[in-house]
Amino acid sequence: MSDTQVLQVDPTLWKDIKFDDKGLIPAIAQEISTGLVLMLAYMNKESLETTIKTGYATYWSRSRQKLWKKGETSGHVQTVKGILVDCDQDALVLLIDQEGPACHTNEKSCFYRALAKAPDANENTGCASCAGGCCG
Repeated sequence: MSDTQVLQVDPTLWKDIKFDDKGLIPAIAQEISTGLVLMLAYMNKESLETTIKTGYATYWSRSRQKLWKKGETSGHVQTVKGILVDCDQDALVLLIDQEGPACHTNEKSCFYRALAKAPDANENTGCASCAGGCCG
């Protein structure tokens, strides 16, 4: 990594990041101010390096097979404040400030639908983007 990067990298952790056989690692975007999980995307080494250098979330688009700066067309950019790596070093959490909605459906979070929940869950359990129990 170069000296011109926005985010400071732990070189010990950097060298042991485990990309899968396609050169990808899952990256969860989490809003730093609320803890809300916003989306899941994938990064390759180049997109991770770009994110670190610029401070803006850049992912690898598996469908378009190219780098994708979040918010490039919508303006809904993600400013990265930190990057966590899990204990196996094969998954990332990007701690971000989100500008506008994160989801392409215009929802705050891509996780806005509850697939299942416990019968005794309170009305606020369900989708991540609503506090009023909109998912059930």
